Amino acid sequence: MVLLDSESVVILRLRGPLELKCHADSTDVVLMQKAISRSFEDLRLQVKSESCVLAVCDSPVLIWPNKCVFEEITPDTPCEDVFQLIQTADQDPGGKRSTKKKNRKGLSASVINLSLMMEATKPGPLSAPVLARTIQTSHFLRATLPVDCAVRSGCSDTIKDGCGRLLEALTRQLFDMEKATLRHMRGATLLVPEPLHFLLPEPNGLVTVVFPRGVPDNELEAQRRELHGKFELPDDRPYFRRANAYHFPNEPYKDGYLRNPHVVLTHPALDNGKVFLVQGFYSYHHYMQDRVDDNGWGCAYRSLQTICSWFQQQGYVERCVPSHKEIQQALVDVGDKQTSFVGSRQWIGSIEVQAVLDHLLGVTSKILFVSQGSELASKGRELANHFLSEGTPIMIGGGVLAHTILGVAWSETTGEIRYLILDPHYTGAEDLQVITEKGWCGWKGPDFWDQTAYYNLCLPQRPRAI
Repeated sequence: MVLLDSESVVILRLRGPLELKCHADSTDVVLMQKAISRSFEDLRLQVKSESCVLAVCDSPVLIWPNKCVFEEITPDTPCEDVFQLIQTADQDPGGKRSTKKKNRKGLSASVINLSLMMEATKPGPLSAPVLARTIQTSHFLRATLPVDCAVRSGCSDTIKDGCGRLLEALTRQLFDMEKATLRHMRGATLLVPEPLHFLLPEPNGLVTVVFPRGVPDNELEAQRRELHGKFELPDDRPYFRRANAYHFPNEPYKDGYLRNPHVVLTHPALDNGKVFLVQGFYSYHHYMQDRVDDNGWGCAYRSLQTICSWFQQQGYVERCVPSHKEIQQALVDVGDKQTSFVGSRQWIGSIEVQAVLDHLLGVTSKILFVSQGSELASKGRELANHFLSEGTPIMIGGGVLAHTILGVAWSETTGEIRYLILDPHYTGAEDLQVITEKGWCGWKGPDFWDQTAYYNLCLPQRPRAI
């Protein structure tokens, strides 16, 4: 278990393949399981042997943890000092590495990546090979295990202590992999055990769970229920679906969308005010993405896409974020629009967003009607309760504009309110600094809304599922 509760946290992450090789003399299930267990025990002994090597990625640092041999550093080197030997893309031409931390609120850990290797040769004189021939019927099972361990280390902790905890975590993970392999065997077929990391609510922190690769989430509900009980988690929302897996801050997202740009913002200060925010992760969808020129008409589509990304990334749905045409086709399918609507550049509003969420995702929504923008200043309690109980992004449409509300800062005593707005009208690149400094994602006051226009707010409801 790794707690991410301090800006001085370093995560040591160890990855690498381990080859599981198993000879079985029979296809009898019990005998095969015993043979697999022996093979896992061999791997655990291999990890404890002197041939085990940990290599710090993008650096010359090599570590033989079981021999206490360190190249380029000493066993007493603080973990944080290892960063100075890691070559990164943000180095200047002189080779000096920037030590500025690119931490996010809630994800305040820096990551040191290590690769697991095994020495292929052993010291001493080489002996002549001996060949032996044995005639027997046997079954050979082989799988590459994708080990992936993460442990927390304070910046002042030594690299020796950190590597010791890594090997302990790796040994535990091999036991978990063995358990998952035996639990999900299908005849003589092995399902590769896959470790995944999940960031759970406090006090749990970052935990690692092993699932069988290729088994869909809907077949793992019993195992997820066991995990919810183990970590004392509520059973009305998913925490251990694959979509919930923790994304390490040093890894880019492959789809190119920004995640949670609001986390870098400073909260507004209100007298006796509290801040209520979207829960979990979402992608920022805005004009001109995906090679679609929707400038001037697609803001509600983009707000809907942001909402759909939230349900996908929280593990409630597996389908991809719908395109403009898929959204339009859904409205035709439910009888809201004519066939000619597909491929058009027509606007949609909160009611259409509600219909699409229900049809494509099976998500219900509440609609909050506001006869004029000036009334939004009095909706602090309703919005605060929504973010507390549901935690989903809200789509708001009024006039010809649509926006996404990600949170509110509200004072129950004074009624003062600020809205955290994600603006889909942005047309630029995925530049977090521009988006936040220019207010495309930022806190807005009540005067942000047209005081005389009416508004409809679509408040998606979180499904109750594990």
